[in-house]
Formats: sequence, C-alpha cells, structure tokens
Amino acid sequence: MSRISTSSWSLHRALGSPPLYGPGDPGPRPSSNGAMGLLDLPSALARADIPTLEIVHFHFPTMDASYVDDLKGAIDEAGIELFSILIDAGDVTHPDGRVRAKEMAWIRSWLDVSAGCGATHARVVGGYQAVERDHVPLLDNPVLQRSAQGLCELAAYGASIGVQVITENFRETTNRADQVLAILELCEGQVGLCADFGNYKGADRYDELAAIFPRADSAHVKAIYDDSGHPDENEFRHSLGMLAEAGFDGPMSLIFDTALPGNSSEWDNLAQMQVVAAPFCA
Repeated sequence: MSRISTSSWSLHRALGSPPLYGPGDPGPRPSSNGAMGLLDLPSALARADIPTLEIVHFHFPTMDASYVDDLKGAIDEAGIELFSILIDAGDVTHPDGRVRAKEMAWIRSWLDVSAGCGATHARVVGGYQAVERDHVPLLDNPVLQRSAQGLCELAAYGASIGVQVITENFRETTNRADQVLAILELCEGQVGLCADFGNYKGADRYDELAAIFPRADSAHVKAIYDDSGHPDENEFRHSLGMLAEAGFDGPMSLIFDTALPGNSSEWDNLAQMQVVAAPFCA
C-alpha cells in the first residue's frame, strides 16, 4: 500500500547535522547541537502524521546494541513503521578485491543494525565506479557484474537476519536507468529498488524515471525548488502521477534537502510536500 514516509535526511538540521562518514572514517559521532535526538524522531513523526520512516546510517550516534534497542523501543512506542536503514556509503564495485571486502564487511555491520532496530529493509548503494558504455550487452559489463555480485551476497546475509536489501538509482554505477535494470536482472529478484526522483537530471529525466518506476519497492519523492527555496508543485504532482501510473504501492519518502526559505523549518517544508503527495497514496 502506498503511504507517506520520510527520511531522517529531511531532518538533518534538526538532528544537529552530524558529519557524513563511511568505511575507514571515524565511526558514529553524537551531535549535541540539534533540536532533537534520533530517539525523539519517531514520536515527532507520529505527531506529524507521517507513519513510516527511513534512517540514514550517519544519524545513528552509536551502533551500541543498547542504543539500537532503545531506538526500536521508541519506534514501537510511537506506532510507526521503520521501513529501511539507508546505508549511504560502502562501494560494492571497488576494483581492488581487498578494499571491496572491507567495504562489504562494513555494510554487513549496518545490516546487523538494521535488523536490531526492526527495519524490514536496508538500502545499499549499487556502486561508486563509472560504467564504461563500450560493453554490449550491459549484462557483461564488469562493474555491473561486481555490483550485482556484491548486492546478492549482502541480500543473502540480509535475508538470514530478516532484512531485505534494496538498492537505488544513486551514485555513479546506477546513474542510468538501463544500468539499474541490468543490475536487477543480474540479481534475479534477490534485490529490490528505491527509485529517487532527484537523482536523474537532464532532458531525458522523465524517460529514465519511467523506466525504473515499475521496479520500485520504495521511492524518494523530491520536488524541484526555485532559487528562493519554493517547490514547483505542478512538477512534483507530475512525477508523483508517473509513479502512481506505474502501479507503485510502497512508501513514498518525502525528501527535503535544499535551502530553507525565509523562516520556515524542515517540518514546514515536509508538511507542504505532504499536502501535495497525500492524494497519491492508495
């Protein structure tokens, strides 16, 4: 069933804007300058009538089991759904096998966290390596094959702990729709997809999105904003309509990641997007 969702990224400032990090960087670092902590987010979303949540990995102040348990408790108490943990780093396509193994191990540690806090899904980046377009067919491309192999290995591990791995049209390896579809074909149904409105640019943007929308298990729905920080609501409705016409029935995460207009807050902008998106929920 289609439903309104959001990502902790849309409340990055409210959460204190903690630094982004990945494998090899210092681990989670608590932020002390936010208006709220991650444990406060589930109840705040319930009050905002947003029933589903995704959490980006760098918003966890710690990976300690006791904190993960507390977060699961806060989510359960608020009565909201934790759809996924967005694992925003780790390169399953790295050409150096030793480096790739370390990246994979780091991602697996976040799959463990995903299971611990009750997420049913985890989004894994499909790869950071560019795809040379001189390989025909794309299914034979070594970067796409590495992506599929890594994603399938992680999907098998995720399945063993109750977490479905999905990927996204995000970063270099998946920056074209046919590359996304090739990876999914190579994965043979083991890996799902999050379709992001904002990650395709240019004149063929709608064609690219139309190609992946039918495969989407979840969506990151983003409006296009003008220089003053106001959304183009007609364009937003058009993209939402395309998603609905493709038969989408998953969580639609409202993603706000631009400058704040005037004195508005992230909550104000989420509420504005929610009004536009709500009629597209089945």
